[in-house]
Amino acid sequence: MRELELINDLSRLLAREDARVIRWVGDDAAVVRAAGAYSVTSVDTMVEGVHFRRSQLSWAEIGHRALAAALSDLAAMGLDRGEAYLALGLPEGVEHGECAELIGSAQALAARTGCTIAGGDITRSPTLVVSVTVTGHTDDPGSVVTRDGARPGDLVGVTGTLGGSAAGLAVLDGRVRLADELARSLRARYSRPEPRLAVGRALAKAGATAMIDLSDGLATDAGHLGLASGARLELELGRLPTPGGLAEACRQLSVVPGELAATGGEDYELCTCAPLSARSVVEAAVTQADPALRITWIGRVIQGEPGVSFSDATSRLAGFEHAV
Repeated sequence: MRELELINDLSRLLAREDARVIRWVGDDAAVVRAAGAYSVTSVDTMVEGVHFRRSQLSWAEIGHRALAAALSDLAAMGLDRGEAYLALGLPEGVEHGECAELIGSAQALAARTGCTIAGGDITRSPTLVVSVTVTGHTDDPGSVVTRDGARPGDLVGVTGTLGGSAAGLAVLDGRVRLADELARSLRARYSRPEPRLAVGRALAKAGATAMIDLSDGLATDAGHLGLASGARLELELGRLPTPGGLAEACRQLSVVPGELAATGGEDYELCTCAPLSARSVVEAAVTQADPALRITWIGRVIQGEPGVSFSDATSRLAGFEHAV
């Protein structure tokens, strides 16, 4: 497979979804007309053997998953999508059609969310690496929801359900066997997560004081909110929302469902804090942004040692943390 052939494919597979993108694939750099006075940028990298295995996922799923994870960072700050830049490290033996499948799937998600993949890079690599840079734009930096705004008295909530991605990986690993429909549903939670962009924007407008996307597991990510805010998030495992099939998966794994929901990671749902007075406004905003989604209140922010605790846990819980 030749680099120039793949670059030509990029021009064919990708679409300029935003008129602000003046120059894109085919030039040395993208030229984008500013949409706001401030740009917000995030980089998310997925490495084969660390974040996924080619033996378990299709090339289309790898492409979708990589862009979804990056866009989820923008959702966690209440931002609209901007542009994305896709960098691929390709191992020897990768075929032209496989790369096209990955890029085409990323483009499908970009089109659905109104994001333009405006460029990137291609290089040889010992293993498959997919790195995505995303940008958002705003005129008011004060409108961006950060991790450090949680205050004692705030409620803590999560969107959607938790633990599905970890259970889906267990299905792929062969550690869990479920009925076909449940297995497919949980597998999709792992392979095709949904970035909560519209819901993130709605939460920001409804008065969210702090927010984070759940990539490393609630037990770790909620701790980031507590540490950044100088407060303690006191949560309850018994309140965590879980998807269908999780209880049976946990029975086979000999794990308590609440614990897997708190530690599993890669659900890419949003954990947010909001004043008690804004509860009904926040609930209505989430439903309006996505009628299929709900927010579940799982605890509160209290004074105390910064971090997170689970009042009904029998031991200390922790999500994923990279060893570097």
